[in-house]
Amino acid sequence: MRDFTDDDPVDRLRLIRSRRVGAVTFHRLVKEHGSVRAALDALPEVARAAGVTDYHPCPVEVAHHELAQARLSGATMSVPGDGVYPPQLALLPDAPPLLWVRGDAQLLCRQMIAMVGARNASSLGLRMARRMAMTLGRAGQVVVSGLARGIDAEAHDATLPTGTVAVMAGGVDVIYPEENAALYSRIVETGCIVSEQAMGLVPQARHFPLRNRIIAGMARAVVVVEAAARSGSLITARDALDMGKDVMAVPGHPFDARAAGCNLLLRDGAVLVRGAEDVLEVTGNGASAAQDQVPSLAQTIPRSGPERRTLGETSALHDRILARLGASPVAEDQLIRDLALPAETVAQGLVMLEVDGLVLRQPGGMISRLN
Repeated sequence: MRDFTDDDPVDRLRLIRSRRVGAVTFHRLVKEHGSVRAALDALPEVARAAGVTDYHPCPVEVAHHELAQARLSGATMSVPGDGVYPPQLALLPDAPPLLWVRGDAQLLCRQMIAMVGARNASSLGLRMARRMAMTLGRAGQVVVSGLARGIDAEAHDATLPTGTVAVMAGGVDVIYPEENAALYSRIVETGCIVSEQAMGLVPQARHFPLRNRIIAGMARAVVVVEAAARSGSLITARDALDMGKDVMAVPGHPFDARAAGCNLLLRDGAVLVRGAEDVLEVTGNGASAAQDQVPSLAQTIPRSGPERRTLGETSALHDRILARLGASPVAEDQLIRDLALPAETVAQGLVMLEVDGLVLRQPGGMISRLN
């Protein structure tokens, strides 16, 4: 990742806030043209070559206004290479070109563990999240999450004394959800709030998957405490898997829909965790923390780590699986034989495609394609 510390913050803001420029396009343009300023100057011609007429980059006044809003809210800008920007995040091909930061920015340089889970969490799930987060914090880990109600909020609250980072889907100065306003204020005081979005932006549905990739990108590993079979927490887990990170899940009762996503992850290769001790063992932080467990009916599920793959390899695997599937259901074991791949590799690919809504599991171990 290029070091952006010598670039003008106004130029950087103008480029990333320009129409049709996302993180990947930002990095490609800078690589092709050598600097943020050169990429900004070339943007109208690049747009014309792509068939977009009458294109104008983000006006300089808009960038100055955002900088002024940041100053008023006490937010600072962090860019790759500045000594504050999270090193794990900087490795991503779609790493945010900038982060707005409120609070203790030095927390971003420490090792982080992501904890995510259900908004409508159970009492047992909340207790598990709090106890695990507290133990991880005492072991020196910064806990990162998304400030959502439920598991996220519990993990943040438990790690206020030891270090917590909240990644916002909207602007760093926009409190969402409003019910977490008090928690937000406490995190600003003792923890850290970050966002790649423009100051003042109210989050919409499309912003949450972008937020989730930052949570996964910052962390050494992602722990899912409770999650439904289709939830944003599984998107974060998928992102972590694509990045080659450890994905862990707390098992739950098979009759509890809030545990369905965790049990699905465990079935397909996620590491089973009974408490913070298991997380620290997987992440290589030793066994110094006191073991912190809660009872579960699924503690006998074998533990195995997810297969590590690059983004390109994951995309190729998904394409191979989808090419073999159609509207007519096919048996999963037959699909595995047709692909001539290890069963766990195919299983991990299928769960990601299921989360994306591209495949459907049917009774009897049958799989079909949805589009």
